[in-house]
Amino acid sequence: MAPGAYRFLFLAVLAFMQAGYSPGKSGVAFTPGMARITTPLDTDWRFFKGEAAGAEAPSFDDAKWRAVNVPHDWSIDGPFDAGNATRGAGGFLPAGIGWYRKHFTLPKEYARRRIFIEFDGVMANGDVWINGVHLGKRPYGYVSFGYELTKDLVMGGEDNVLAVRADNSGQPASRWYSGAGIYRHVRLVAANPVHFVKWGTFVSTPFFCGRFLRSV
Repeated sequence: MAPGAYRFLFLAVLAFMQAGYSPGKSGVAFTPGMARITTPLDTDWRFFKGEAAGAEAPSFDDAKWRAVNVPHDWSIDGPFDAGNATRGAGGFLPAGIGWYRKHFTLPKEYARRRIFIEFDGVMANGDVWINGVHLGKRPYGYVSFGYELTKDLVMGGEDNVLAVRADNSGQPASRWYSGAGIYRHVRLVAANPVHFVKWGTFVSTPFFCGRFLRSV
């Protein structure tokens, strides 16, 4: 395929997605012009330092947990202790388990969308649940990650509960202080049913013309 054809195809797909799509009476119709909606989820979390059996369940009572915003590093609160397993590279600060819970609601219109959660970083071994359903575990604390929530959410103002268990007990684990918990931003992404997947766009140089590489 000629380079110009790739550009045309890309622009056509982009225009199609921006304009919206209606598959007819048997499918899910949505309003033309619907765009991806990204909502920060950094405020109004509940935090508990230590193990909390059953805290992934929506019905779990977190009323007495500490109210925090993320990014949040619970380890920096100390205490500093030369006997801590983190040793000097970890600032002699504590390590262990921390739980986070976030309550949120969604409008009924979101039932026509695909909903994703994105974490910029959880230190470490981050287990994630939505409404009691385990979505996965990300051991490495320095990388962003995310999951699709769509089939496990409730809409129309009902309560959704996002639960995160972070565990950096395995120490020493770093050559420098790394922090602990949800120490980077969190966001909710509501996309059209037809959308670009995360990391689905990139720039490459597949054509070579004389001495020059030409991107498409």
